[in-house]
Order: sequence, then C-alpha cells, then structure tokens
Amino acid sequence: MTSNGLLYVVATPIGNLSDITLRALEVLKSVDAIAAEDTRHTSGLLSHFGIAKKLIAVHEHNEHQSAEKLLALLLAGQNIALVTDAGTPAVSDPGAIVVDLVRKAGIKVVPIPGASAVIAALSASGISQNGFLFYGFLPASGSARRKALEILKAQAVTLVFYEAPHRIIESVVDMAAILGAERRITIAREITKTFETIYSCELSKAEAWLQADANQQRGEFVLLVEAAAIKDAAEIPEDTVRVLKLLLADLPLKQAVQLTTEITGEKKNVLYELALSLKSDQ
Repeated sequence: MTSNGLLYVVATPIGNLSDITLRALEVLKSVDAIAAEDTRHTSGLLSHFGIAKKLIAVHEHNEHQSAEKLLALLLAGQNIALVTDAGTPAVSDPGAIVVDLVRKAGIKVVPIPGASAVIAALSASGISQNGFLFYGFLPASGSARRKALEILKAQAVTLVFYEAPHRIIESVVDMAAILGAERRITIAREITKTFETIYSCELSKAEAWLQADANQQRGEFVLLVEAAAIKDAAEIPEDTVRVLKLLLADLPLKQAVQLTTEITGEKKNVLYELALSLKSDQ
C-alpha cells in the first residue's frame, strides 16, 4: 500500500535570493514536484540554485482545479512543495485552498518558514506598541477601502497592510482622513531589495512625501500605522459613564456597550474596556 506524500509550504525570498533558508533548499531539491504561483518566476529561482524539478502552476485563477491535481499526487505518495513568487504561500498569496483541501484529506502539511515582509518591516520600524494586526491588502475600491478603515480605526494595536504601487497614494490619503492625520505611519518599500526604503511620518505628511519623489511610489509596500490611543476612564464624560452603568444593570455587557456607543457616540473599544472595569469592580 502506497503511503501518502507530504505537502511542504515553502517560504521563498521576498527580494534578496540570499535570504532563502538551507532547509528550503533541501526541501526543494528533495520533492517530486513544485507547485508554483508563476512557473516562470520559480524557474528563475530554481535555476539560480541549480535545482531542476517538475513545476505545476497554482495561481488565483486555477487554484481549485490545481488543488485536486496536487491532492491526487500526494495520495499517490509524491511529496510536493508549494511556493509563491515571494514570501509564504497562503499569506496574501494563493495557497490556502490547496492547504485546506490537503489537510481535510488527512495529509500532513509541513511549513518551511523564511523571509517575511511584515516581520522585517516591524523589526526595522522601531514601533514598540504591544501587538499588531496584519490586514493584508485593503480593498481596491475607494468606498470599500474606507469602510474597512472605519472598522479598523479603533484598534489599539499597530495596523499592518500590504499595498500596491498604483494605489499607494489613495490608500495613505484615506488612512489620514479616517484613522487620524496625527497618527504615525511607517512606509516600508522594497524590503530586502536594492531600493529598500523605510520612512516614518505623521499620516498627514505621507502623501506629500510620496508625491515628492515618483520613485518612492514604486515597488511593494508594507504600511505600519500606530495603534489608536485608548482613553483613560477619567476622560470619558460622566453622562456616558452613567448611561453605560444603567444599561449594564439590565443587559449583557456586549449589548450594553453597543447601545451606549449608539446613544453617546463614544468609541466602542473605549466603552468595552470601561464596561469590563465596571463589571470587575462589582
């Protein structure tokens, strides 16, 4: 009886080819086939390291069909490496559908970690706030993007986004308008590549900086926006606290917070923290 193969989810360099790991190279050399987002791009990577393997295209337009094909190969005992053009598969790139199908079939999935634009940008940003929320790419549509930012603006953690060059100006303008012009942003561009740039400023000044040099609008971006400030309970108006206390007396915490938000206009996360404190005191 043939045993199942293994699916390796392999992170590849995000720019500098020297960032590939020894383990990734070992896996790419040992597997029976490599599933790649762009076979031409991956061919260049493999050629650089002297690796010749069968390549199977797995991109956003064929991932469902390719997932079935890969599953059949794994069930036949072949080992497969899954890669994208840069970074880790299934993180703002194709791959999640493949991994989900394979795991549901009971086949082992082995992650091979490597370079990460998010972690690299965070490490060089100097941001010391606790925690971060990685959102990935904001919606391309302006109205959908602004709606997403409205939902995120009260988050008390660093917000991390990917952005494409043709939307970078629109995105920072929307961020300044919705998240707050005074909040700081770190723009990390072309991480690990020749023209790597890491620049921090207030959101109100981000558009001007980008517009001042067209070269700064090129490449791949990681945007890090500082966390929303959390109000101290002493800063919350007495009438708002009174409304929240009255509602907490008769309603579940979440419902009381929601209603207080609607009545007073205070930020939901601020009231939620206050409600937790009030419940604890009781």
